[in-house]
Amino acid sequence: MPSDAKILIVDDHEETLYALESALAPLGYRLARATSGDEALKQVLRGQVGLLLLDVRMPGVSGLDVVRYMRRVEQTQNIPVILLTGFGADHELTATAFGLGVADLMMKPTDPWALRTKVRYLYDAYQRHQALEEEVRELRALVKGHADAPERPGRPALPHPETRVPPQRDSPAAKNRT
Repeated sequence: MPSDAKILIVDDHEETLYALESALAPLGYRLARATSGDEALKQVLRGQVGLLLLDVRMPGVSGLDVVRYMRRVEQTQNIPVILLTGFGADHELTATAFGLGVADLMMKPTDPWALRTKVRYLYDAYQRHQALEEEVRELRALVKGHADAPERPGRPALPHPETRVPPQRDSPAAKNRT
């Protein structure tokens, strides 16, 4: 994954966006913001999002709706999401959120240290996952290219091991031959 992937912070309150940006600034990651679920989906679908901090309750498209949509689209289904709520995490919200595969559910206002720790771990893990996927794609292309290459006449593509195993020097079969 490109190192310029951003962390998208989504909340419908300007002061919350500012507080989250201030808490994450020391990490040095590229940050972006959105003030609605619709705007968040547009940015996520454009690509280059490595982590989403998402308010649960927003007018229009809620945070849960954003996650539901993301999980149905192949290019966005593995992006880690931390849901943020200021209304308390009830059992139904918790079950729904983790059922959708969110990485964490945090209460607002967030503890900046805990938020930075979780964001750093999830963002870095996602980058490693993307780098491994890219490496797998490259290796598959190499293997496919090698498999599609014509064999050189008179020489197999891969050497075949000898099927006959020579007898050991000290074995009874070797002594009987002499």
